[in-house]
Amino acid sequence: MKLAQRLVTAAALVLAVAACSDPSAGPATPASGGSGGSPATWPSPTARLDGVTLTIWAAQNSNTVPKAVTDAFTRATGAKVEIVTIPDPYEQGVQTKVATGDKPDLAFWQPTASMLTALNARANLQPLDGAPWISSLSPELRDITGLLDKTRYAALITSPAVEGVYYNKEVFAANGITGTPKKFGEMVEVARELKGKGVTPFFEMAGDKWATQWWVQVQLADAAKDGLWERVNTGKESFEDKTILDAIKTYKSLIDEGLFNADIKTAKFEDQGEALLSGKAAMALQVNSFFGQLQAKAGTAELDKKIGFFPISPSGNVGTFIPDQSNALVAFRTGDAKREAAARQLLAYWMGPGYAGFVADRKSVSLRTDVPTPDGVPQALLDVHASLGQSVGSMQALAVANPDLYLNLADMITGSLTSEQVAAATQKQFAQLAKAAGASGF
Repeated sequence: MKLAQRLVTAAALVLAVAACSDPSAGPATPASGGSGGSPATWPSPTARLDGVTLTIWAAQNSNTVPKAVTDAFTRATGAKVEIVTIPDPYEQGVQTKVATGDKPDLAFWQPTASMLTALNARANLQPLDGAPWISSLSPELRDITGLLDKTRYAALITSPAVEGVYYNKEVFAANGITGTPKKFGEMVEVARELKGKGVTPFFEMAGDKWATQWWVQVQLADAAKDGLWERVNTGKESFEDKTILDAIKTYKSLIDEGLFNADIKTAKFEDQGEALLSGKAAMALQVNSFFGQLQAKAGTAELDKKIGFFPISPSGNVGTFIPDQSNALVAFRTGDAKREAAARQLLAYWMGPGYAGFVADRKSVSLRTDVPTPDGVPQALLDVHASLGQSVGSMQALAVANPDLYLNLADMITGSLTSEQVAAATQKQFAQLAKAAGASGF
């Protein structure tokens, strides 16, 4: 039954993409405010906006991110900013709303090409070319993400996420583990050692589903470096072939071995953070937004004492790069020129005069060369950011479409799908989405 439901969902997503996208369309037209085909103008970040109300859509794990900077923007401009939380699964909820014509002024969104395509960026989003803050970004980050067909549609606001392992230092030390694993196989051996001492090695949150895919993707890091996603993108390799299927099977085997929390089927995102911070579990394979949850529970001193991070891949300490929706914002075409200009102004303020305050409030690594990273950023976050330079792209970063691998894996964990059915359902949806997006080979 679950497999049938998943395929129906895939078909619905394909219809949504096909109905609102034209793969042969030319470059994006300017956002409102442009004239004669010229790019839209960028208002002064602090120009008055009395009487203007802007809406930002955010997910459960990003809805607290804007508060300080939007409050400052309100004080500076007179504009009101409303933050609306879209229930998880966030991306599906946003796509459904946008497909029916319901649009915010801005939204947190995964800035990869596949997810910008899924949102039909050409028709629905304002191009952000010529944004005044781009030249101030660290050079390696300026074009790392946020682009589709050479047009900029997303503003990167925080350090792009990396899939890797957060671990409890005190649990490691108490059980005689003096160093971090140097590759995936070593991590599994450490997990077995911990289990033998009565410690829960890994904590997974299959009740909230979305993080299950990280376990498959980190196992694909070496293959991604070797062109895996290029082959998948052109139909030369599939999710059902050995490389990806073996990664799915390995994940399943580690669960069956008992290396995860006993309540894996129902555990939530909030449970995962609590388990790692308290030492109930030793490790969690997660992305940057997970650490935001930890920061809401503990101060920097406690986090530096308890929580560490290491990237992981089959061959070494290589992270898997995956900018997520908490890392970036997009501005929508709403048809209201005044609000569209105000949305660009908020971005210009956020990444301009408001940026130092933003990173200080969030205790976040600065992306701007002229804004120092504030004191108080936990060492684990600095280590995540440092791993970016050697990281390899995730499925979301490199594939032409972003199928519901995580939903299928969650169904595998609950016993509704086998590993082979996960691969088959994911491949079927990927092929449909890739074809709708105009990819060759499908």
